[in-house]
Amino acid sequence: MANEANPCPCDIGDRIEYGGLGKEIQIEHVQAYITKPSADTEKAVIVIQDIFGFQLPNTRYMVDILAVNGYTAICPDFYLGKEPWKPTNDWSQFEKWRADKDPTKINKEVDVVLKFLKDHCNAKRIAVIGFCWGGVATHHLILQYPELKAGVSHYGIVREGEGRYDLKSPTLFIFAEDDHFIPLDQVASLEENLKQKCPVDFIVKVYPGQTHGFAHRKREDINPQDKPFIEEARTDMINWLNKYV
Repeated sequence: MANEANPCPCDIGDRIEYGGLGKEIQIEHVQAYITKPSADTEKAVIVIQDIFGFQLPNTRYMVDILAVNGYTAICPDFYLGKEPWKPTNDWSQFEKWRADKDPTKINKEVDVVLKFLKDHCNAKRIAVIGFCWGGVATHHLILQYPELKAGVSHYGIVREGEGRYDLKSPTLFIFAEDDHFIPLDQVASLEENLKQKCPVDFIVKVYPGQTHGFAHRKREDINPQDKPFIEEARTDMINWLNKYV
């Protein structure tokens, strides 16, 4: 296989064995994993998957963390049943696989999920978070949907260009210092452009010594040197949502 030429930062990392607290549901044409908190809430978070799909246990663990912290959390299958990327796939085929999975072409599905959260979960304040592919999608949605109260983009590939900085809601950008696919100069450029052009609150934060996927694809129990940063990123995420949602 041609995995030596790896065009994507998404090493599977530490895939956890995790069953989940929530359940899978069908919302019109979109399948989703949803977890509700123990008490009634009007707060909800849409969680957007990385390339390994909405069934990845690591991502479902993050959904459940949000629910434990008082949010209705839902992770839709934005690939709509198409096969997610697998670690055993040939990386030379990655661009072909990605061709019909554009993170900026999910508005139709987002509209369906938003309606469901409002109509069936009593959600009145909704945020969005995402990881890698989902980090790019999160950035896109915060530019498009003023009704989203906050966003947290975890290591989304930086896309430059006018119109990328007019955020509609407060957004936290989480990056890793040793992410070889998101250079720190691009992160610095994003921050500088946001300082000049962004009308809402934001933070661009780089976590020392971390690699792509650290907040959800590393296990703090087997990565002791990374544990403080994994916990810090997750705490920062919750604090950001608590502040604005």
